[in-house]
Amino acid sequence: MPRPRQFDEERTLSAARAAFWDHGYAGTSLETLLAATGLGKGSLYGAFGDKQRLFLRVLREYDEANDRMLRERLDRAERGIEVIRDFVDGFARDPSGEATRRGCLLANTAVELSASTPEVAAEARRSYAATVALLADAVRRAQREGDVATRVDPVETARAVLAGQLGLLVLGRVGQDPAALSAMAATLLDRLLPAP
Repeated sequence: MPRPRQFDEERTLSAARAAFWDHGYAGTSLETLLAATGLGKGSLYGAFGDKQRLFLRVLREYDEANDRMLRERLDRAERGIEVIRDFVDGFARDPSGEATRRGCLLANTAVELSASTPEVAAEARRSYAATVALLADAVRRAQREGDVATRVDPVETARAVLAGQLGLLVLGRVGQDPAALSAMAATLLDRLLPAP
């Protein structure tokens, strides 16, 4: 009979996610993962498989958590347009600067691995499609609430919002001034979400 695990799986996955997020996939060595998680090699591989399988699990859970968070924001928000605005420029308002420094784990990963790792490309496509669907719901709601012109196509606008947000994340990672990022976000949103 296998021995029960002697570690907190959620804490271990969180520590692995932080290591991958800070160093990238290629820059995260086995030694880095062992130090971050506090596990031995046998325990880490026995529980999660190899480095790639661990990473893909961490990435999927990160993406699913972001999907849930965006859906919850849309369900709780007073206005649909608030959700879109927060999605685009929320990271720029982080007083610690950590969100700008780290960027988005999925975006970082897509840039690093999509060309060489089909599973990462597939996960990025799946996650971005889910994000576009949620943002399109927010655009439709903003239209019903009278904040966005009805001539705007919700799906195409959602795709453009996602593309703009990803561009801002990249600019933030390379050290763009937060005030400039906020100004760019405001311009982007003004163009994509015209009032009626």
